[in-house]
Amino acid sequence: MNFFYRLYCRAFQTAFRLAIPFLPYRDPKVLGSVEEIPAELTKRNISRVLIVSDRKISMLGLLEPLKHALLAAGIEYFLYDRTFENPTVDNVEQARETYLQNRCGGLIGFGGGSAIDCAKAVGARLARPRKPVEKMRGILKVILRIPFLVAVPTTAGTGSEITLAAVITDAYTGYKFPINDFSLIPRVAVLDPKNTATLPKFMTAATGMDALTHAVEAYIGCSTTASTRADALKAVKLIFENLENAYTLGDECARAHMLTAAFLAGRAFSKSYVGYVHAVAHSLGGQYNIPHGFANAVLLPRVLEAYGSAVYKKLHRLAVAAGISQKEQSDSVAALEFISAIRTLNRRMGIQESIPGIRKEDIPELARRASREANPLYPVPVLMDAKELEKFYRDVADSEDAK
Repeated sequence: MNFFYRLYCRAFQTAFRLAIPFLPYRDPKVLGSVEEIPAELTKRNISRVLIVSDRKISMLGLLEPLKHALLAAGIEYFLYDRTFENPTVDNVEQARETYLQNRCGGLIGFGGGSAIDCAKAVGARLARPRKPVEKMRGILKVILRIPFLVAVPTTAGTGSEITLAAVITDAYTGYKFPINDFSLIPRVAVLDPKNTATLPKFMTAATGMDALTHAVEAYIGCSTTASTRADALKAVKLIFENLENAYTLGDECARAHMLTAAFLAGRAFSKSYVGYVHAVAHSLGGQYNIPHGFANAVLLPRVLEAYGSAVYKKLHRLAVAAGISQKEQSDSVAALEFISAIRTLNRRMGIQESIPGIRKEDIPELARRASREANPLYPVPVLMDAKELEKFYRDVADSEDAK
């Protein structure tokens, strides 16, 4: 990266870091069960809601308690359950049309980060009906208040129930882009471990590693605050203590702790942002429909290694919080132990070390997309341009032809 662009990136990031105390961050109201949602809707005189979800959630019957609770309270619901794993612009437009046709007054995003992100983007389109989704890419392009939004996560990972971000994919170009605005933070979040009980083991692992990536990238960046550092440290501790139990045993207590960890990690990165792990993972998800948490899990140790000594001190603190290393150890030893522990956790949960399907000819464009997403917004510890980011695609590709 050339000197002048590097200077611009750091100036941009510094401006945002200084603005953090003055920005309108807020936490959603946290509920413990979907049975509590109707009371929140009734308070606001909302009698019709759109539930945004996906087919798997519908087929598993996870929506039934919510449906019964809404009907018992006299609240009509309408369902859009065609959200893709990487929600598309078309998903957003179809769900928005369902909302308008049925004169709904509120939104419930029920599912993983995809369903909640789709619901957020629907809210953004309702608030700004003349502005296409693609024109909301970036920061503060919505501004106006969206309809009342409830987020019900069925995975413990994305943190979308507390974040100001929604990630949407243009299905025709494969370009995956974030929308970031304070108005997208849900008003209510339901953290109920029963909603994660039927999550397949692979998804438990992948979404848990997504939460870990949120916490780590928020902590090692250059725009942290006392509160985001505390949230990230606690999230990392909870994840290393509970993710494997949630994966192997499906333990409800472990799942509850993982929901808390995902919430804390989401709150941390909402203010302190993420980094190149996410930027590269987003490009892979948009191009090849690679599950986001899986991509993050594979990329995280490689990107941390590439940052080198710039992150050793902070990784040492994370390693101590996770119970991996001791305070008395050197920063470099503890940092490398932390990176090794991530790889070990991946391996114990069956997450492979490579990503299938990456094509060599796609890598330059994928790296450019990642660079456009990350620079200058993400306050990464070491700045990299598109050419430097290409190495991560080659490193994780499972085909020798792509390396």
